[in-house]
Amino acid sequence: MISVAALALDGVMTYDLACVVQIFRHGPGRTGEPAGFDMRTCAVRPGPVWTPNGFELRVEHGLELLADADLIVVPGIGLPTLPTPPPALDALRAAAARGATIASICVGAFVLGEAGLLDGRPATTHWAYCDEFAELYPAVKLDPTALYVDDGDILTSAGLSAGLDLCLHIVRRELGAAAAADLARWNVVPPHREGGQAQYIPRPMARVAAHGGLAATLDWAAANPIDAVDVSALAAHALMSERTFIRRFKAEVGTTPRAWLDAQRLGRARELLERTTFTVETVAQRSGFGSVTALREHLRAATGLTPSAYRRSLRH
Repeated sequence: MISVAALALDGVMTYDLACVVQIFRHGPGRTGEPAGFDMRTCAVRPGPVWTPNGFELRVEHGLELLADADLIVVPGIGLPTLPTPPPALDALRAAAARGATIASICVGAFVLGEAGLLDGRPATTHWAYCDEFAELYPAVKLDPTALYVDDGDILTSAGLSAGLDLCLHIVRRELGAAAAADLARWNVVPPHREGGQAQYIPRPMARVAAHGGLAATLDWAAANPIDAVDVSALAAHALMSERTFIRRFKAEVGTTPRAWLDAQRLGRARELLERTTFTVETVAQRSGFGSVTALREHLRAATGLTPSAYRRSLRH
């Protein structure tokens, strides 16, 4: 029996905590008998734990659970940059030193980062918090595209439902694929999702001046991806030489015309894959890529998925 302790800090995101409870405390089937895990929840001290979700939790156990647990899971909190209580950090460091496996869900990675448990190691967190995380913990090898990262005794997940992916991965790792598949089936989720969290990140908007400058050309290119075939087409629309256009573009937009064009095409392709039933060939044409091969290469680089897999992943 593998003992599991979920650490509920003040401000805990109850969805994150529920992922841990659902996988490690409730087995598949109507009886819900857990198979292979003994899961309990603890806090810095027994008693009420505040949540940002409109209710309090009442937790029976304190940090003493962390002294013996085989697996410790740290859900995220609503304000992830708030300092973690020192006793909790000390308990996590002690657990890591004795060889416990420690995992975080979503922005729970900030707690592990604060404890120094991620220094020099690969990790991930919710895509919206990656910049803050990287600034606070530069020694961590942050992967903002992964759904979860397994580094042996330390595991981290991306945001929210990626915590469920991570917990199922742990079941698969410890008890085998059949046990994980049974749990996934009961919870009506795929046993393993394709791709990473990059497929859910909104495409960045180009930085342009609100009036004048190259705004008219950029608006035209975004609305006419088939006609805006290359840098020369953009420069011609702006009535500039290519050399002048490239220089002005970098100054105003902050990237190269080619990179910007590719980003616009990819954003349009993702929108068409998500919202229409167009064939992949039609999507490639209407987004300005011209060929399925070009679309596939750019989409795979951005999300880790082929066009067909990307469409399936958002329609489950």
